[in-house]
Amino acid sequence: MALTPRLDLRHSQSLVMTPQLQQAIKLLQLSNLELTAYVETEIEQNPLLERDDANTEATAPGDGDAATAFDDDGPATEDVGEPDTASLTASETLPAEDSGPLDAEYDNVWSDETRLDAAPTNAAGPGGASGGGGDGLNALEQTIAGAVSLRDHLMGQLSETIADPAERLIGVHLIDAVDDAGYVTTPLAVIAAQLGCPEETVEATLLKMQNFDPLGVLARDLAECLAIQLREKDRFDPAMQTLVENLELLAKRDVASLLRLCGVDAEDLTEMVLEIRALDPKPAQIFNHEVAQPVVPDVMMVRSAEGGWLVELNTETLPRVLLNQRYYKEVSSQTRGKAEREYVTEQFQSASWLVRSLHQRATTILKVASEIVRQQQAFFAKGVQYLRPLVLRDIAEVIGMHESTVSRVTNNKYIATPRGIFELKYFFTTAIAGRDGEAHSAEAVRQRIRVMINAERPGAVLSDDQIVNALKADGVDIARRTVAKYREALHIPSSVQRRREKSSKLAI
Repeated sequence: MALTPRLDLRHSQSLVMTPQLQQAIKLLQLSNLELTAYVETEIEQNPLLERDDANTEATAPGDGDAATAFDDDGPATEDVGEPDTASLTASETLPAEDSGPLDAEYDNVWSDETRLDAAPTNAAGPGGASGGGGDGLNALEQTIAGAVSLRDHLMGQLSETIADPAERLIGVHLIDAVDDAGYVTTPLAVIAAQLGCPEETVEATLLKMQNFDPLGVLARDLAECLAIQLREKDRFDPAMQTLVENLELLAKRDVASLLRLCGVDAEDLTEMVLEIRALDPKPAQIFNHEVAQPVVPDVMMVRSAEGGWLVELNTETLPRVLLNQRYYKEVSSQTRGKAEREYVTEQFQSASWLVRSLHQRATTILKVASEIVRQQQAFFAKGVQYLRPLVLRDIAEVIGMHESTVSRVTNNKYIATPRGIFELKYFFTTAIAGRDGEAHSAEAVRQRIRVMINAERPGAVLSDDQIVNALKADGVDIARRTVAKYREALHIPSSVQRRREKSSKLAI
């Protein structure tokens, strides 16, 4: 066979994602708070984008000399209709322009594994963030006092209580081995090997440091943490020591074994348990200064005047962006050279795509949320036991989008309903077959199990087999292992532990 160069034509298909499409998909999976931060960054980089302040007066997007505004006050609501009806008609109030092509592009990109963590590339230009400015002086009243960390707190006590340099070095390694709960997680033998000293020396230093504040810190396990606090209160007698050494029996509510091992009566055991409950099992958590961020809903759901549901976007948390076309015309008329023209054109296209992507994101979220409300109206009217099984395909087929698009919309998005705030993914649950041919939601079945266990009497604790029989009598075809899995997911102990707890009069 001769090896000669030649030209061949070949046809092939490949998926090409433009930077604009990557931006649209990335915005789709951001929450409102994350979207606000992203838009703020784009405003700093693009001179044609402006923040829409309250006093800004913007005319219609069709005006050639005006600024094009993305304002979610318009495409923000959808009337879902009357609840508990077989046929529902929605009143769409969203503008329809420029929505079709991007919907199709969303659907074509079905792979959830595509990396979208890079923002669209913009050419360098004068639209950067402004510098700090000012006189550079940091007045005392302008500074914020930093929170003291657990390590700093322990290091201060180490320098005050231990004078020997070798013991101080060991103490530093012990402090570095403390986790967020306050326990020493590294074995003492490992620390001794790192420092080249006997393990007995490390343990002796640890015992000295276990008197540090907060009391119970630097313990090696829960039993030692409780013992340290009980010794400080002079309550670590032989009976209490036996109770602390058998915490697994206390967790199982094995009262008979505890009474036999501790050698006390029921009244004394109750008092001992109450004392242990008053202790702090994680003494270092007081130094956890992370501020819990409240969940901000992306979608609001309220009753309409006609008695149905009104689904609307939470416009208070959505960014408001202006594309300043007047400034674009002014700058483009004064550009000199090819590089300047390309830069201005690229910034204009980037800003236009951002405004369009923001509008498309709002439209898509509203479509998905409205369809979820339609599908789960029985849940909103009657409760979690009426939650119907739902998968991404059910929503995607109705709104005419791909399942991956619905997945991105429901990820990290929350809806405020009369029954509370839920993540949109909460409404997607697997189906459990029913004997009557009707499927049941797994979440609804879990709720049934919870209600049945909460209603059981001390003398009639339900086993997993009895729960299975009760559910099958209600038409739910479920296996025993599935009931056990759901019960463990609800953090409900076994029937043996519940029977011990309910039959005992002790407060344990």
